[in-house]
Amino acid sequence: MRILIIEDDAQTAGFVAKGLQQAGFRTCHAADGLDGLFKAKTEPFDLAVIDIMLPKLDGFSVIEEIRGAGMTLPIIVLSARDSVESKIKGLEKGGDDYLAKPFSFSELLARIQALLRRAGQTAEPTTLVVRDLELDLLRRKVTRGGEPIDLQPLEFQLLEYLMRNQGRVVSKTTILEHVWEYNFDTQSNIVEAGISRLREKVDKPFDTKLIRTVRGFGYVLE
Repeated sequence: MRILIIEDDAQTAGFVAKGLQQAGFRTCHAADGLDGLFKAKTEPFDLAVIDIMLPKLDGFSVIEEIRGAGMTLPIIVLSARDSVESKIKGLEKGGDDYLAKPFSFSELLARIQALLRRAGQTAEPTTLVVRDLELDLLRRKVTRGGEPIDLQPLEFQLLEYLMRNQGRVVSKTTILEHVWEYNFDTQSNIVEAGISRLREKVDKPFDTKLIRTVRGFGYVLE
């Protein structure tokens, strides 16, 4: 899936683009409102992340133009303005969601995934399946080849995150944000230790190994 990022702050744009790419999305960046509007109208995108304070054409106007053209592109509004009035205006202009700066990438990713599910009208699965590995979200049970696997709560969350991103390489930083939800030192080995424990239970007893390390990038379950 392809996401358009319209953001004039290079650091914020780079932070968002890198995180989305690590989550398996393709991204395109526009540094001002006019370029962003042109890209939105001429290129195919599944979702747009639009800042309000943009040069050449502000974000509210960009959103208004997009909606005026009859486009149903899902839009998340980013803004340093956290006032109720600004949020209302962003939604009234045609934004689907609003996120105030500063924000955590994990929250932005969750909102993007929710909007994409809504746009595709796909129901949230209650069971995740990868080959012979099954994770039941309602009963909080995991089996492989029909054999039950006993996981601790954090191990369950880590496996769920890997299964939801099946085939995508997820970075150590993204895993820290999504599973542990703390700002651990990125030099910490907490993720490596969690992956190691998960492999002992999910992979080691079986011939086919599902969890793979992609050196320099992260981990992938496939």
